[in-house]
Amino acid sequence: QVQLVESGGGLVQAGGSLRLSCTASGSIFRINNMGWYRQAPGKQRELVAAITSGGVTNYKDSVKGRFTISRDNAKNTVYLEMNSLKPEDTAVYYCHCSAQPMGVWRSYDYWGQGTQVTVSS
Repeated sequence: QVQLVESGGGLVQAGGSLRLSCTASGSIFRINNMGWYRQAPGKQRELVAAITSGGVTNYKDSVKGRFTISRDNAKNTVYLEMNSLKPEDTAVYYCHCSAQPMGVWRSYDYWGQGTQVTVSS
């Protein structure tokens, strides 16, 4: 099995910055895509940013130029640097990865427990 542990959420004023981290652990053969999703109250979970094992990135339009996703493959860790935060960025942020466990022939989706990001105006 694969576990994802997130850290770095919190309360910040509009215009401020936060950095989220997420580390995958367990019996892992390979991690494919890693990414961050968010879910605001009363809304569906949405993709914020994703990164492939080769470093190709994809962003939600509203965060382009403000958020940066990166990963350290040696540490099985993905980061989300969030700058110029806005109140509409307030949500629970979830780490996601597609990973192949040891001894298993296919990949599965795994999720972190979520970390709250609150941006005050």
